Amino acid sequence: MLVIVGLPVAHGNCLFNCAAVLKGGRALGVVPKTNLPNYQEFYELRHFAPGFPELRTLSLLGGDVPFSRNLIFRAREMPEFSVALEICEDLWAPNPTGIQHALAGAMILVNPSASDALAGKRHYRKLLVESQSARLAAGYVYAGAGPDESTQDVVFAGHSMLYEYGTRLSESEPFARGLIYGDVDVRFLAGERRAANGFRDRADEHFEVPFSTELRRLELRRYIDPAPFVPDDPEHLSERAEEILSIQAHALAKRLRHTGAKRAVLGVSGGLDSTLALIATARALKLAGLPERALLAVTMPCFGTTSRTRSNAEALAHLIGAEFREINIERAVLRHLEDIGLPRSDRSAAYENAQARERTQVLMDLANMENGLVVGTGDLSEGALGWATYNGDHMSMYALNASIPKTLIRHLVRYEAMRTENPELRRALDDVLDTPVSPELLPPEDGKIAQRTEDLVGPYRLHDFFLYHFLRRRSAPEKVLRLALLAFRGEYGEDEIRKWLKVFLRRFFQQQFKRSCMPDGPKVGSVSLSPRGDWRMPSDASFELWQI
Repeated sequence: MLVIVGLPVAHGNCLFNCAAVLKGGRALGVVPKTNLPNYQEFYELRHFAPGFPELRTLSLLGGDVPFSRNLIFRAREMPEFSVALEICEDLWAPNPTGIQHALAGAMILVNPSASDALAGKRHYRKLLVESQSARLAAGYVYAGAGPDESTQDVVFAGHSMLYEYGTRLSESEPFARGLIYGDVDVRFLAGERRAANGFRDRADEHFEVPFSTELRRLELRRYIDPAPFVPDDPEHLSERAEEILSIQAHALAKRLRHTGAKRAVLGVSGGLDSTLALIATARALKLAGLPERALLAVTMPCFGTTSRTRSNAEALAHLIGAEFREINIERAVLRHLEDIGLPRSDRSAAYENAQARERTQVLMDLANMENGLVVGTGDLSEGALGWATYNGDHMSMYALNASIPKTLIRHLVRYEAMRTENPELRRALDDVLDTPVSPELLPPEDGKIAQRTEDLVGPYRLHDFFLYHFLRRRSAPEKVLRLALLAFRGEYGEDEIRKWLKVFLRRFFQQQFKRSCMPDGPKVGSVSLSPRGDWRMPSDASFELWQI
């Protein structure tokens, strides 16, 4: 365990305001404070000299130890566990010392501070720590002097915080005594820095102080969100939903203006994805100065279509002001299956995919007839799993939902249902939310959906969790599994989570060929699978090393 304590240090002709890093009964090094406040209630320059970048030696606790503001303490057994210090004003200064520490490789910044309690200062202090940890992709440990300090002219509230990359992990209550604690994912931080070329800038010269630590597998104390794409706070969720819909609408409006298209052509199924695309497209047409009827909503019933989804598709189209058309593709698909020699009793992939490709052909041809643009409805989760028919629903002229995960789409549709003042539209949206996710490519049973996507590829709650931690946090499969076991404790067992994680990894690698030629579409969040932007991966990359 590293212990960091504040102390004054006399060296040469000067006195320094310092923090010493201790481990196992000995001092590893001493860091002097660089920025000394000399305003209002602070008069540190009366006594202290500012810290220095060069390496000096100091005698402390019976041994010689390194003495410099530019020390980084790094664990031999886990190089990502690297610590540097800022002291109080070093964070508040225009050029915080933590910037150079982070550029030199420190993953965790520790700040032992004597910052007094003033009205409004706690909030500002939190903003500083939050922004410093976010900007530097760092863990930030802030430990403030407590209420037992002198109260002659100022009061100290013991404000302590732990942040990771802008996310608060723990924080003390005002004037509380005791400890705070939390888990910092240093390998996640290392991955973020490798991905951001700003951390390749050369830092001031720093001096590493190695130490040894025992690596143990501990029970994680941090909260693992089972729905990482969905904000917990309802107000934040509504704000996020409006922001996403705005991004989608402005993106599509720009594409319509650029191409000169006069209509948006959209296949509507009565499911979540096409419903979200319908909502966002209606907004886009308004932004583009096109009438509501410029939205051509087409339903194409076939073997697996149920009356529930078909009626919802029609109701939504009418309520949103679109032109609605129904084109039954059953006869065309049967003729095609006959042409290729597929028996009607065969329920193989060819039977299912023929329907998806026929629908895409209809939409493309209608777009040609109407001077329109085909809006794609496939989402991020389907893209990750390759749960789309190649050159069927996989293809469009603009993939509006391409970077929105399935678990978030449900909340976006719910947001629109809560926002609308039209009770009929609200009822239709609520029924869509209550409908099982299904491609409806196999005949229904007793008029009800027989083919449920999550029975075939697994729960989207799990897959979106895997997707977030695999791509956004760059976690290895074993780590994803460990986190999932914590996040879904009591909901899914280890065997089930492991089973679906294997499915996710296998499909993610095997289905890259579909993503390599996916249409344009707007990025709305931190995870995207666009082959032109965030995700450049060979279509034949092997997943052997990623198996669990």
